[in-house]
Amino acid sequence: MIDIRKFDTLGHADHGWLDARHHFSFANYHDPDRMGWGALRVWNDDAIAAQSGFPAHPHRDMEIITYVRSGAISHRDSMGNAGRTAAGDVQVMSAGTGVTHSEFNLEDEETTLFQIWIIPDQAGGNPGWGARQFPKADRSGQFVTLASGIEGDDDALPIRANARVAAATVNAGEKVSYDLAGGRHAYLVAAKGRIRVNGTDAEPRDGIALRDVGTIEVEALDDAELVLVDSL
Repeated sequence: MIDIRKFDTLGHADHGWLDARHHFSFANYHDPDRMGWGALRVWNDDAIAAQSGFPAHPHRDMEIITYVRSGAISHRDSMGNAGRTAAGDVQVMSAGTGVTHSEFNLEDEETTLFQIWIIPDQAGGNPGWGARQFPKADRSGQFVTLASGIEGDDDALPIRANARVAAATVNAGEKVSYDLAGGRHAYLVAAKGRIRVNGTDAEPRDGIALRDVGTIEVEALDDAELVLVDSL
């Protein structure tokens, strides 16, 4: 099956400094039909104004992946970690038994990002944080794993879930494919570019929920940047 969740139907909250779209129920947005997709619980599409951000707040028992689309986000947490993650790169926080962190856009321009929450396989464990550069040239014409808890995905940021976050860049007129194993859920978003997924057209930042399709074939109608979550 394939279900296109149009961008203009997503939950929306505009706080002035933060303009957020919610693919799934989050904060004051609640839709019983959009509570998650497999182990994927949250996919927020955030635009954070310059010199603003999220003050210190707690999390626990969640794998939180931040994919920066433009600008940069600066992280600081109760474990003593601090870092700046720039466009195209990724940071991962395993909240485990509990962690407090802040995320600020300290740049002089707006930062846009996807924040993705995945439910861990087991509760608890020590919290952790990490970030890595993933050059877009390395994922041209192919999906590259950014974060994963799947055995064999060694060259990726680790998460504590049987799930994978992957990304690709595709030139207009070209195609890229991803094999989805039986019983698994995929959720795909084009950060930019119109795409055609298994014959169905989607606009930039639409959500595309898939399962029981075998192979996901994506044709780029424009130059496209893709982010995909594969989970149970």
